[in-house]
Amino acid sequence: MNESLAERLSLLQQRITAAAIRAGRRPSEVKLLPASKKVSVEVLRELFALGVHAFGENKVQEAKLKVSMLPASCSWHFIGGLQRNKVKDAVRLFQVIHSLDSRELIDELVKRATEAGKTMQVLIEVNAAGEASKHGARPEEASALVEYANQQPSLEVIGLMAVVPFYEDVEKVRPYFKQIRELRDSIQHETGIILPELSMGMSQDFEVAIEEGATWVRVGTSLFGER
Repeated sequence: MNESLAERLSLLQQRITAAAIRAGRRPSEVKLLPASKKVSVEVLRELFALGVHAFGENKVQEAKLKVSMLPASCSWHFIGGLQRNKVKDAVRLFQVIHSLDSRELIDELVKRATEAGKTMQVLIEVNAAGEASKHGARPEEASALVEYANQQPSLEVIGLMAVVPFYEDVEKVRPYFKQIRELRDSIQHETGIILPELSMGMSQDFEVAIEEGATWVRVGTSLFGER
């Protein structure tokens, strides 16, 4: 990519806006979450200066340096697979965890958040297609996990995160995004727990995800180029 970071960000924001309007949604309902894995502190500082103040990191260890070197007003989201031995650091570094997918992980997060005197915003990660190579709870497990996490005083459950298969033809991904939105709606109806956020869609398919209800799109390559 030869465009500047500002140009790529502007184009991305235009595409997000257009996708929201196509779906009859307000563009303000959709938030860009840069997937900043392997992106330097210098680039993130430039992005911060352009008005982007939330970042999504896949690795706790990598985030340690970045969090310490960027403004305190940044919001940090953990979007990778979370290992239980990394939860203590994750609680310290992040405001939002997108990738809770088991009771064991919830229990560890509750323990560490309670110790830190902190309430964590969390999403339940759902493996829409049941792919063995990917993290995430099975769709049929999601409701019970939402209810379990919602019972914990140190957690605030705010939505679902979708993990979907990769297809060159993005229309093949649409049914999975629709499935996650409908699953969220069903859980809300059954439990009365309000889940405003749907974290779904990446560089190759975020426009389809927005058309199907995404509120956070985790975009890396379209913003930063190949890494």
